Amino acid sequence: MEPINKASPHLLVVDDDPVTLNLLKEVLTKEGYKVDTALGGEEAISQGMDHFFDIIITDVRMGDKDGMEVLRSFKKISPETTVIMITAFGSIETAIEAIRKGAFDYISKPFKLEEIKITIRRALEQRKLLQENKFYRQELLSKYQFKNVIGRTPQMLQVYKTIAKVADTKSTVLLCGERGTGKELVARSIHYNSLRNNCPFIPVDCASLVETLMENELFGHVRGAFTGADSTKKGLFEEADGGTLFLDEVSNLSLSMQTKLLRFLQEHEIKRVGGMESIKVDVRVIAATNQPLEPLAKNGKLREDLFDRLNVVSIILPPLRERKEDIPLLANHFLHKFSEENKKSISHISPEALEILLQYSWPGNVRELEHTIERAVILSIHPIILPEDLPRKMFEEMKEVEILPPEKLLPLKEIEKRYVLKVLQETKGNKKKASEILGIDRTTLYRILEKE
Repeated sequence: MEPINKASPHLLVVDDDPVTLNLLKEVLTKEGYKVDTALGGEEAISQGMDHFFDIIITDVRMGDKDGMEVLRSFKKISPETTVIMITAFGSIETAIEAIRKGAFDYISKPFKLEEIKITIRRALEQRKLLQENKFYRQELLSKYQFKNVIGRTPQMLQVYKTIAKVADTKSTVLLCGERGTGKELVARSIHYNSLRNNCPFIPVDCASLVETLMENELFGHVRGAFTGADSTKKGLFEEADGGTLFLDEVSNLSLSMQTKLLRFLQEHEIKRVGGMESIKVDVRVIAATNQPLEPLAKNGKLREDLFDRLNVVSIILPPLRERKEDIPLLANHFLHKFSEENKKSISHISPEALEILLQYSWPGNVRELEHTIERAVILSIHPIILPEDLPRKMFEEMKEVEILPPEKLLPLKEIEKRYVLKVLQETKGNKKKASEILGIDRTTLYRILEKE
């Protein structure tokens, strides 16, 4: 098979109508693509055995082998090829089924040339993103063994890129994100994939200790520093020497503690409580916050010079509600993890249960999803996770959706989709029951749900 043409994307147009083939070839060639044609599915598959195509644009209904055969064959012989289906109205359901089996999108006949151009551009953008994601993911797995941060969205791709760049440096890192987004997991991954990985990683929750205890915890004390200080004690900065100190919820530090932290970041030395001696320590600081620090710096609750020192490299971890495409990936990761830990044979999550997971807002983010799947694995008596294995609050939240909000007129397709979601809520995500109530087949149900 020929290698991918880097200069210009290589397209294959498949149709048993020569007029359509010639039209598409002419238009797409003018767009700068390298375009080949195949007069039917059998010829397309034959060409796919000898050449690599970035994108296949294929009609669904053809005389010899149909578009579904073309899709199935290319998924085997060239999994990285993107397939776009062209379908007449009567075969829309087939096109929906094709998307479930791996097609990128479908275009209805009679098609508009501009729609085809836009769909191809979207497909190429997605291919580029997936290739970048795969590259950085492979680099992290091979170079950094970065296995536990999971996601394929553009936001997570940016997180991977930054981690890959910062892991082997000495830079202070600031992790920003809501509770449960995985800040400590990222901090540990940075540490264990750095040159400091043979030295301690010490987490500190800055919100859990009062100021006097925090100072003693971080910097230690000398004998006689206060009542009960019968011996000299090392603080966590000294314990972490050579390694990493993770300061979680750093915005909770008092102004006095902020000054001491700033001194360390500037001088790389500390003083124990009650002591006069300056002690040099080699510690990388990774700080985390669940609220923006810049406003705190502007209103005097955080020293601006400390903010500048902490914010050398910042990594923003998106909330789960902004990366819902990652929910199936994360949920299955946790499913396998907890099935193995609890010695249970649970193979997958049912489509109905997954739909509920996708609809939920996840205020507790990835941590809440992890606990939800752990609970489901423990309680389930089936080989798959069903809606009844999920917490009741998820169904209660779904019932808040209004079919027709007061004082708001909606397009008919939006009302249709909202009503279908309402029926799904009442049937606890059971698509079979929902289809029976609505009087439609499941393929039509999927088509309604997929409408933008």
